[in-house]
Amino acid sequence: MTEKRITLPLDETAALSLRSGDMVYLNGVLYTARDAAHKRLIAGIEKGQAPPFPLHDQVIYYVGPAPAKEGQIIGAAGPTTSGRMDPYTLPLLELGVRGFIGKGYRSAEIKEALVHHRAVYMAAVGGAAALLSQHIAESEIVAYPDLGPEAIRRLTVLDFPVIVVNDCNGGDAYETGRALYARSPGGLDG
Repeated sequence: MTEKRITLPLDETAALSLRSGDMVYLNGVLYTARDAAHKRLIAGIEKGQAPPFPLHDQVIYYVGPAPAKEGQIIGAAGPTTSGRMDPYTLPLLELGVRGFIGKGYRSAEIKEALVHHRAVYMAAVGGAAALLSQHIAESEIVAYPDLGPEAIRRLTVLDFPVIVVNDCNGGDAYETGRALYARSPGGLDG
C-alpha cells in the first residue's frame, strides 16, 4: 500500500498511477450523486440534455449528506453502497467520468469497464461520516435541489481519505484482502 495525494479533477495519468490498496488523499472538486440523482442524470443524458456538471475526468461520490448544523459546511457525509449505482455507471464512464467513491463491491461488468475506460473505484470508510465531513471545505447544490440530500452537490475536499479498491489494471483490494486474510494465522486457512 502506498499513500498518495491527488489533485482533482482526476486525469488519466493520475488514475493510471493508482493501484488497488493505495491510500489516497483527494484535494479539489468532486461531485455527489446517489440513486435518485443517477436515475435523473442518465435519463436526461439519454434525452440529449447536457449534464448539469462537467463529467470528463470527474469523480462522483456516492453520498447523500445529512443536513448541516449551524456553523457547519455540511452534515455527516458517509458513503452509500456502490452496487446500487452499477446500472448507471457505464454511461458515465463513456462520458469520461474517471472515478467513483462509495462502499462495497462492484459487479464484474463494472470492474471490466473501469479497466477499459482507465477509471478507478475508491472506498471511503463506512461509519465515519462525521469524520469524512471534516474534510469537506465547501458544498454547493448544482442540480436537482428537490431531491434533498440526494441533490447533486459540488464539494471542495481537502485531504479526503479514500482507498483504491478497483484500479485501471484490474486490481481489486477486496479480493487481495480476502486472500491475505485466508492465508493468515487464524484466517480462513489457518
